[in-house]
Amino acid sequence: MRALVMNEIASMEVQQRPTPHPGTGEVLIRIVATGICGSDIHGYTGENGRRFPGQIMGHEASGVIAALGEGTEAWELQVGQPVTFNPVVLPTHELGAYAGREQHSPNRTVIGVTPEIQAAFAEYLVVPARNIVPLPRSLPIEHGALVEPLAVAVHAVRRVLHPDVTRALVVGGGPIGQSTVLALKMHKVSTIYLSEIDADRRELCRRLGATVLDVRERSLAEVLVEHGGEVDLTIDAVGLTSTVRESLHATVRGGSVCLVGMGSPRLDLDAYRISTDERALVGSFTYPVGDFIDAADYVATQPPEIPELISRTVTLDEAPAAFAELAGGDPTPGKVLVRFDN
Repeated sequence: MRALVMNEIASMEVQQRPTPHPGTGEVLIRIVATGICGSDIHGYTGENGRRFPGQIMGHEASGVIAALGEGTEAWELQVGQPVTFNPVVLPTHELGAYAGREQHSPNRTVIGVTPEIQAAFAEYLVVPARNIVPLPRSLPIEHGALVEPLAVAVHAVRRVLHPDVTRALVVGGGPIGQSTVLALKMHKVSTIYLSEIDADRRELCRRLGATVLDVRERSLAEVLVEHGGEVDLTIDAVGLTSTVRESLHATVRGGSVCLVGMGSPRLDLDAYRISTDERALVGSFTYPVGDFIDAADYVATQPPEIPELISRTVTLDEAPAAFAELAGGDPTPGKVLVRFDN
């Protein structure tokens, strides 16, 4: 099979690799589309230290079942069935102890992150049958690759959402910020603001239904004054000291900020904004199984905004250049997908 391999930091190459075979309890997926995640780009550049030379990355994907291993009958899967997959994999003996909070397992592996696991930037991928999520045949197959980033957003929203929330803010209009807008709409939040400095991303998020805020020349708090002031909760989809500070300033006293962006491994926090104003700063990483399934169910309803999330599609042969472009500041506002079926 053909695969996209990070042969060294900041260098991708299409290589021939052995096609994997499903073992007991496993499913072989023929990959159709895989999204390039921001974390893939940060791994490609070496910024986050979470991707390694020789690795086949990719965790946002969809495809069709190519083969079923022994012992998969209980899942009632079929060859040729369109699917996506939950990349968070737990050891079998931990499934009960971490049910409903699978992301907390200290022994979890994440397809696309764990370096020794061949992931979804390849024509074929083996996944445990319990991690397979079927997709409707009526759904455009590439939309299945959007389930994973939406699941990240759904979990982040649920970390801080409460019944009295009517006004929410998203900081950052990249792909996770875009998915967060949809996650807030999915949870019936009536007013959604989004701050973003890039004009194309602001326009995309406006089409998704957010009230977009231009913060290039004024602080976020100053701009929000024109829209009723502080919000009930904020999702920081960037993750820098500056954006966390802005998020805390923009949120009501006693409100919550969820940090889902991973722009920096270290932050300088304004402690008084947390302690004396009783704001909560909550982290969010991946998702439990239920949030992933709910995201897949939402995508399956084919909301009209879903196609807006895909800005560009490239072939496998074009993927090395796409990585280099994105790492160099390519202005593509939304998701870039790598198609494996040409």
